[in-house]
Amino acid sequence: MADTLNLVVITGMSGAGKTVAMQSFEDLGYFCVDNMPPSLLPKFWELVKESGKVTKIALVIDLRSRAFYDEIDEMLANLDNTNFVTTKILFLDASDEELVSRYKETRRTHPLAMEGRLMDGITRERALLAEIKQRSQLVVDTSELTPRQLREKIFENFRLDDVATFHIEVMSFGFKYGVPIDADIVMDVRFLPNPYYVPEFRALTGKNQAVYDYVMQQPATENFYERFSGMLLHIMPGYQKEGKTSLTIAIGCTGGQHRSVAIAERLAADLKPQYLVETIHRDMAKRKETINRS
Repeated sequence: MADTLNLVVITGMSGAGKTVAMQSFEDLGYFCVDNMPPSLLPKFWELVKESGKVTKIALVIDLRSRAFYDEIDEMLANLDNTNFVTTKILFLDASDEELVSRYKETRRTHPLAMEGRLMDGITRERALLAEIKQRSQLVVDTSELTPRQLREKIFENFRLDDVATFHIEVMSFGFKYGVPIDADIVMDVRFLPNPYYVPEFRALTGKNQAVYDYVMQQPATENFYERFSGMLLHIMPGYQKEGKTSLTIAIGCTGGQHRSVAIAERLAADLKPQYLVETIHRDMAKRKETINRS
């Protein structure tokens, strides 16, 4: 492999937050594997080495694969002896009281207390995991942490590069085809003059310079755009602070061909200096005629 493989083993007490941790690693670009059977691990490492494309892996281990604990020492020792894998162990813990509270709240059964008392299962699990906890490079007590705070701690300790994890999708669409169900922010620009009624613009789109200029030169456009873009720039840091990794801003006009496309193009260009931005024009190529356009 050309690059070192960074492996994070995520383990710890059942109910301490391994699901949140795995989702966080996915957002950091790690290839995540949840409880792979030990017998498949040798073949998995072989495929990883042959591909040369995977450089970050998070492997989640808990008591659903109890046999793994009999083999984990050997596996980690073998990996430590290679020159292509850097291994770290993340151990998630929580107080007995908090674990009991979480199990009571979710009404789940502890994997080591299928037919017994919950506390007996927690006690047995602590004993089973004591050795690997001592070997862990990072132990995080999640008793007082919210999912967002756990996510922030993982980002702080396991982010390997400066690539932005927060990205924005600016989408244009036509209301006649329906509002995008995955939009976080929807803006209706049908109040702007419609280029459709200018004969030479009818078959064009907002990506055409003449149509773009027509939309932007309307008296109402600049005042609206300054307020709209200013609001977005003001609230964007709040979304990031809350742990959101993506934001879809949908801008709609009647058919999704002229006004929404032009505004989306300008907004995407203005956001790119600060954020990772993707532009999608969902309905731009659709040319269905309607009798009544507003």
